[in-house]
Amino acid sequence: MRLIYRSINAAAESPGSWCYAHGVQSSLDHVLIVLPAYNEEESIAEVIREIGMALPGVDRLVVNDGSSDRTTERARAAGAAVAQLPFNLGVGGAMRLGFKYAVEHGYDVVVQIDADGQHDPRSVPQLLEMLPEADIVIGARFAGVGQYDASLLRRMAMGVTAKVLSRTAKQKLTDTTSGFKACGPRAVRLFSQNYPAEYLGDTIEALVIAARAGCVIRQVPVAMRPRAGGRPSHNPLKAAAYLLRAFLALGFAYMRPAPPVAAASSAI
Repeated sequence: MRLIYRSINAAAESPGSWCYAHGVQSSLDHVLIVLPAYNEEESIAEVIREIGMALPGVDRLVVNDGSSDRTTERARAAGAAVAQLPFNLGVGGAMRLGFKYAVEHGYDVVVQIDADGQHDPRSVPQLLEMLPEADIVIGARFAGVGQYDASLLRRMAMGVTAKVLSRTAKQKLTDTTSGFKACGPRAVRLFSQNYPAEYLGDTIEALVIAARAGCVIRQVPVAMRPRAGGRPSHNPLKAAAYLLRAFLALGFAYMRPAPPVAAASSAI
């Protein structure tokens, strides 16, 4: 199935101009919370309600990534809009649809939150407050706040990718695989056209694309919580596969042609 979107014209903006004009606390009218979800019926309703309590009035979009359970029904019952993918594309494919939806509907800022409850919505204002000086703000798990349980191999992969991406972004980054991040107007428009759908593309490759296109990337420390539903995997074979895939994703990201710098600032 092909998803068809109308073209949208948008004026160029500097990093964080929305926040300068309106202030993080004064208005959430132009902020969209996007939750990619695959079989998250156990947690999705509570996560949506929690977002509403932490950020009253903010719009929430659940991108149902081909779920076979009741994710859609529970998300709608909890008050979120739902965009449906016909089959499972992964987080990258779901977020690509989320960014296109945001541009089509006039949102300037997109905040990605996992549907499993690990990301605390009360940390979102911290991300938004940094948008005046950045195009992308990462909620970093390894920046001195809280504890995050990851295998040694995963930590190795995360450490290497963080060092490499820090050089590209010209900013020290400690967590380049976090799925908790806020994107300002330039990044939203860039990602609506250039967002990778491959495994780890939504984290590692997306940051490479943004940095090479001239976007400013920053991070703030956040604490992660246990999953509200499902079970985390600590299988050593899966950890080794993650290490290999992370390095492949990083290598392919730099092998591909960089998007023009104008892609992050010119009209779509």
